[in-house]
Amino acid sequence: MWWFQQGLSFLPVALVVWSAASFVFSYITAIVLHHVDPLVPYISDTGTIPPERCLFGIMLNISAFLGMATMYVRYKQVYALNPEKSKIIKLNKIGLTLGLMSCFGLCIIANFQKCILYYIHVVGACLTFGVGAIYMLVQTVLSYLMQPEVHSKDIFWIRLTVLLWCCSSIVSMFISSVVLYSGLYGTNLVQKLHWDPQEKGYTAHIISTVSEWSLAFSFLSFFLTYIRDFQKISLRAVVSLHGQTLYNTPQSFVTDEQALLIAGSI
Repeated sequence: MWWFQQGLSFLPVALVVWSAASFVFSYITAIVLHHVDPLVPYISDTGTIPPERCLFGIMLNISAFLGMATMYVRYKQVYALNPEKSKIIKLNKIGLTLGLMSCFGLCIIANFQKCILYYIHVVGACLTFGVGAIYMLVQTVLSYLMQPEVHSKDIFWIRLTVLLWCCSSIVSMFISSVVLYSGLYGTNLVQKLHWDPQEKGYTAHIISTVSEWSLAFSFLSFFLTYIRDFQKISLRAVVSLHGQTLYNTPQSFVTDEQALLIAGSI
């Protein structure tokens, strides 16, 4: 059995590979069609003009679904490993909520392009990466609380390192973007897809775009740390039939509020 066939490790692998492919394929398409400059454009700029916009949107929507599935499995895993620790259970619920908000933000990014609905796109980015960074923080804290019984110290330090990488990218991108869009280098820069190295503001633009790519891949790298954990977990559905047809519902099924048609367990 290959390592990615063990447990549910294919979920974080699929999330990372698919999301990275959505960035790379959109970038290649935009470059080939001369819609953006080859040297580090904004990720969002590579998904602004058709046909790469269509590719960018549908692939990120699938990434959002994979992200939700991965975060839910992580939530169930932590809960199963710590059924009686109230502090960890509370943090785990907060983490799931933050994770789902981050995935919703990714859907906004995918469907509301920067050059068309800029402020909605920014809201999506804040949800995806801002709330996503808090999700990473919560998971890192959970890793710390579960060591050494459940997690080794190594995985905690790895997640902490990736978290610091993500936070430094956010700070760098925020500062460079504020400088770039402050008005010192002109207006309507949001619509600008081509930059001349001789233009004022080009340095701030490059710092901002490099920081964005760094942020995206730091965010994806965090889910790579789930692979080993997910190798030791599986989900199954138990089907309980309450009749031989789907047309007549037994009275016992109607009165029994605790009866379940499908029960999921770890």
